Amino acid sequence: MPQMAPIKWLSLFIIFSMTFIMFNIMNYYNIFPTTPKSILLKNNKNFYMNWKW
Repeated sequence: MPQMAPIKWLSLFIIFSMTFIMFNIMNYYNIFPTTPKSILLKNNKNFYMNWKW
């Protein structure tokens, strides 16, 4: 659509960019970090790995 005014392209670009940034921010902060497995292994002293193969 080359007949569109340049200000229309600029507003579309700004709306798309803000939507993209907000979507990425929401997905980034949606992940809850879990405790590392090394801390869990230190708390459980009777942990043995039993390979069944």
